[in-house]
Amino acid sequence: MSLDFHVCNPRQRTSLGSLLLESKINPNTAYQKQQDTLIVWSEAENYDLALSFQEKAGCDEIWEKICQVQGKDPSVDITQDLVDESEEERFDDMSSPGLELPSCELSRLEEIAELVASSLPSPLRREKLALALENEGYIKKLLELFHVCEDLENIEGLHHLYEIIKGIFLLNRTALFEVMFSEECIMDVIGCLEYDPSLSQPRKHREFLTKTAKFKEVIPISDPELKQKIHQTYRVQYIQDMVLPTPSVFEENMLSTLHSFIFFNKVEIVGMLQEDEKFLTDLFAQLTDEATDEEKRQELVNFLKEFCAFSQTLQPQNRDAFFKTLSSMGILPALEVILGMDDAQVRSAATDIFSYLVEYNPSMVREFVMQEAQQNDDVSKKLTEQKITNKDILLINLIIEHMICDTDPELGGAVQLMGLLRTLVDPENMLATANKTEKTEFLGFFYKHCMHVLTAPLLANTTEEKPSKDDFQTAQLLALVLELLTFCVEHHTYHIKNYIINKDILRRVLVLMASKHAFLALCALRFKRKIIGLKDEFYNRYIMKSFLFEPVVKAFLNNGSRYNLMNSAIIEMFEFIRVEDIKSLTAHVIENYWKALEDVDYVQTFKGLKLRFEQQRERQDNPKLDSMRSILRNHRYRRDARTLEDEEEMWFNTDDEDMEDGEAVVPPSDKTKNDEDIMEPISKFMERKKLKETEEKEVLLKTNLSGRQSPSFKLSLSSGTKTNLTSQSSATNLPGSPGSPGSPGSPGSPGSVSKSTSQTAAITTKGGLVGLVDYPDDDEEDDEDEDKEETLPLSKKAKLES
Repeated sequence: MSLDFHVCNPRQRTSLGSLLLESKINPNTAYQKQQDTLIVWSEAENYDLALSFQEKAGCDEIWEKICQVQGKDPSVDITQDLVDESEEERFDDMSSPGLELPSCELSRLEEIAELVASSLPSPLRREKLALALENEGYIKKLLELFHVCEDLENIEGLHHLYEIIKGIFLLNRTALFEVMFSEECIMDVIGCLEYDPSLSQPRKHREFLTKTAKFKEVIPISDPELKQKIHQTYRVQYIQDMVLPTPSVFEENMLSTLHSFIFFNKVEIVGMLQEDEKFLTDLFAQLTDEATDEEKRQELVNFLKEFCAFSQTLQPQNRDAFFKTLSSMGILPALEVILGMDDAQVRSAATDIFSYLVEYNPSMVREFVMQEAQQNDDVSKKLTEQKITNKDILLINLIIEHMICDTDPELGGAVQLMGLLRTLVDPENMLATANKTEKTEFLGFFYKHCMHVLTAPLLANTTEEKPSKDDFQTAQLLALVLELLTFCVEHHTYHIKNYIINKDILRRVLVLMASKHAFLALCALRFKRKIIGLKDEFYNRYIMKSFLFEPVVKAFLNNGSRYNLMNSAIIEMFEFIRVEDIKSLTAHVIENYWKALEDVDYVQTFKGLKLRFEQQRERQDNPKLDSMRSILRNHRYRRDARTLEDEEEMWFNTDDEDMEDGEAVVPPSDKTKNDEDIMEPISKFMERKKLKETEEKEVLLKTNLSGRQSPSFKLSLSSGTKTNLTSQSSATNLPGSPGSPGSPGSPGSPGSVSKSTSQTAAITTKGGLVGLVDYPDDDEEDDEDEDKEETLPLSKKAKLES
């Protein structure tokens, strides 16, 4: 019984789809289900198929039909034994004697080639063939026939040998590779692979390896084993990359042992060089020696670059020992010397070496440059007297200078260097220990010694209202600088904030909004958007004081009605200000730029900003709505989850005798409450309540606040409005802090009563204070607080407003 199934292409816009595969389910074929969505099988000796499904249900449906035809349970993952009866008849078990190979003669080369080709599809056949080749020394006999065929110019025999040697590679056996890659055999193996039957003329790989490719010992290698290993690795790498044909999908895994052979050879080479202290000492001595000629130095740098590239094959523990060895040998001072040279190729190789060091251990590089800044005289004895006395010749400044001075029109090197700088200044990979914090130390060093070098091209190009140079390469460079500065704004907090405000960096950056290159103008806008996104009032005051929305508004108006990225990015920035209700910026934009923006009606952003501004003004003018949000934006306390009964109990437990007229009632922190206060007798509470009711009208009519303002509160008065006092933080109740019990200026201690004023003031406080937060829903919460205040019992309200 057999069953046909079809696979159609659903992307073809036809009613039935186009036929991609038609296959008959053979009762004797081994089908295998993998990963719940894949079915694989073989239909011929060298014809493997795989059917992949987007969903498990589709795979299960086809699998059930296959199992139905073959009479198998659908729960199995394979329907037949991989070794069919014909194989069992042709080959015995693994315990039986190995495969008998034909005699190694010219007349039987075709038979040998067919045997190798027929053995590759079956793992069992490959194993038997590999054992036979190992035990009989067959490879050396085949290579002897190769010389005979070349001498006789027997092209047919050479073609057969090509197929045989290629098949031996696909056997994927380390023992066979050891024979083929030995000093006596490897060139003959390469010679066999020159005679590809698909080519009209043989390749000349041996000629290239012996005449063109030259082995240079930049530092003499005394170990013959190490030298032989280097030769072998180069030739095997050449075979893998240039000689062997590109493997098909089904042959890729068959060359895994070849990859491993090269990998372990590189590990051995690195280990042997690392152990040779004399070799490394001579290497770094010649690198930094002024007497070394440029050609020799270039060879040394290229060798060191390849040496570091080989180290990437090491395991983490061995790689750690490798870089520690290079560090102890003085690789960073040597790189500093090399980077200061005029040869562009040498500097490029040195940059690659530096990238290996930064990617492996940025802390090691940071520690070096900080020590260099602290002790310039001890940077390196190999530096010239001029470099020792010049404080700006720091390794990290050399990197920045090379980034700025990159001559490549596409700035390929500058992009690489910018990535390295970003890694070095990234706080995420900086260490923090009990004794010191790498972030604080390194960022302090960077902003003191290096930031002026990084921003030099930006400041030099933005002295006027428009960029002084606006060519493509300069624009690309400034875009890289802005990208790094934007990263600093996001991750460096006060370091970059001080630098931007003190050096007026944002104003200079916004000059680039007038660039003819849209990508650079967008980089400048992104920089400002990142600053506004922090919602930092220091930044906001700086922006308002310098009127730094003007370049943005100009760019928006100059863009006109074009619907592009610039238009969308600017609108998004103003929308952020509106949604986040940044009051200071909202007022600044409307007061200064509303006339320019009021006609923009295809979005509601600017009208929404105007509405926010008007609501804010209305609250300020209306005494009932003013709750001093301008102070509370960044100093707002939020109620915790305590119940109303808990809050009332706190109010009740406050002794009237401890209160002065007009003093704010602030619930004590949970940590400072004692059980006696919480468990006061109810009779005492009733007496206080009666006393309070007799004084209620008197308290409400009071117009003066007596005493002195507590340093643990913020006070703001406006004519005809309420005065709100909010505690700075519940954490201020710590002993000795302002606002803590028993400290000067705290409630309940001498000198804590507010001074009298001529304003009518109602002092309101909130219970359940948990911490400083900033919420976008201030309007709703304050309205709710006012409603609750209006519904409080008269006695409690009097107590709150007394």
